Amino acid sequence: MDLDSYVISPAERPSLAVRGDTRRFPIRRILCVGRNYAAHAREMGSDPDREPPFFFSKPADAITSAATVPYPSLTSSFHHEVELVVAIATGGRDLDPSTALEHVYGYGVGIDLTRRDLQEAAKSTGRPWDFAKGFDLSAPCSDLVPVAQCGHPAAGAIWLSVNDARKQSGDLADMIWSVPEVIAAASRAIELAPGDLIYTGTPSGVGPLVRGDRVECSIAGVGELRITIA
Repeated sequence: MDLDSYVISPAERPSLAVRGDTRRFPIRRILCVGRNYAAHAREMGSDPDREPPFFFSKPADAITSAATVPYPSLTSSFHHEVELVVAIATGGRDLDPSTALEHVYGYGVGIDLTRRDLQEAAKSTGRPWDFAKGFDLSAPCSDLVPVAQCGHPAAGAIWLSVNDARKQSGDLADMIWSVPEVIAAASRAIELAPGDLIYTGTPSGVGPLVRGDRVECSIAGVGELRITIA
């Protein structure tokens, strides 16, 4: 990068570690699927019928692999949502579900951290969710596991515990929209590109976190993630 081409120094490119590799996965943007598990849709007051998936986004620099995540400002209702994360290696537009998995580099375990009170206030007034979902360090993620090591997980346990108490528990097979369908749907709205991450939704049991909480989550065949709320 030629620093003389910029009027200020550009920010460092966000990235994630890759299991078994010294090289890192560069992150372009983060897409998130809303209400992709029926039980979670119900707990959020929505109908879980198979309507087209909807997406929201987080900035690339919301990603973090730090062991400690600070409790954010402007909230008294800070929630966890464990999710399978899909890392895109080759992009495209209008992808077909039958070939969508060919564009995947690998998978990770992520948490969509949410300022729930800000989200509810935004929903009640018809305003955007941006500050409820896209705040600093709101996207913890494990190291990525290449497809060659883990395949394409379509079933298996996904869970999250807080201070050793199980809070979320489900199965990847419970997704309303499968990973190939999610990738295809996203590519119809925008052109996917190498470095995109897709958080694929969370099972039921989302709930609050407070300072000092120890959070552990796991997805069978993919890995684990542990963080502490500072």
